[in-house]
Amino acid sequence: MAIAKAERLMNLALCLLGTRRPLSKRELRGSIEAYLEAGSDDAFNRMFERDKDDLRELGLVIETVENLDGDTGYLARRDSNRLPPITLDAEEAAALGLAAKVWQQARLAGAASGALQKLRAAGMPEAEDAYEVHSALEPRIPVHEAAFEPLMLACRDRRAVTFDYRKANSARPEQRQVEPWTLECWRGHWYLAGWDRGRGAERVFRLSRIAGKVRSRAGAFTAEVPDVVTVRETVESWAGETATRTALIRLRTGSGYPLRARAISVRELGDGWEELEIPYGHGLDAWLVEFGPDVVVREPADLRADVVDRLRAVAKD
Repeated sequence: MAIAKAERLMNLALCLLGTRRPLSKRELRGSIEAYLEAGSDDAFNRMFERDKDDLRELGLVIETVENLDGDTGYLARRDSNRLPPITLDAEEAAALGLAAKVWQQARLAGAASGALQKLRAAGMPEAEDAYEVHSALEPRIPVHEAAFEPLMLACRDRRAVTFDYRKANSARPEQRQVEPWTLECWRGHWYLAGWDRGRGAERVFRLSRIAGKVRSRAGAFTAEVPDVVTVRETVESWAGETATRTALIRLRTGSGYPLRARAISVRELGDGWEELEIPYGHGLDAWLVEFGPDVVVREPADLRADVVDRLRAVAKD
């Protein structure tokens, strides 16, 4: 169905761009096969109006013209739908080249490389790659989660989705119905921000905890999409990044490297254990549970109790 609609929109766009005079609905219906197959005039009118709105939303400028007889016609003038020449200086070209490199390990690698080749063919200047010439480091955004591509498309197309999600304190996933807003990578993990219909509130989901397929749902969004979605700030607050206290934990030697990266101090305990002092904020208990038997909370007592409660909940599931 998606392919059929895309083909119908393309045919309508070509008709409107290829005419020198406004075309009436009757003429457009006779020129496009999908419109000819419409069961009734009402069905055709609904289909045409939706398609016209979709093309306008995609950026096509469609003019509505009324002739002397009172008939309404439609056309898309080429001069109104022609992009201006692309002019980039060396610094802008370097920024685009760097952005394309970032996606080379992701599913967008082909699109990024293709876009860069087209810009170069159109005259974009070749820029020196500072990362390649002067550094052994290369920027990457790894994307290993199968949920990334369908969620990226759902965010772009404003389509609601359903998926099974496993919380940190639960052994079994549960289904979530979400209106996706945006994706963001933070500290090597991808997160989705959106409106959780079941809970009636904004939520952030870590893609690595999504189980199974992401499925699209019909219908428009029920909640307003905010102008600015603060994914990173939300994740930081839930991960304890906005901490005002510290916690003391025991960590098995050779494990828990993300915790070590945040440690304020580290002390050897012997017998394969170390003691770490780490920032303590909201959500730290859920994060510590992920390290299982490699972490033991010593203090504060309320954090230790929260971690024990979460572990017991997992054991019950």
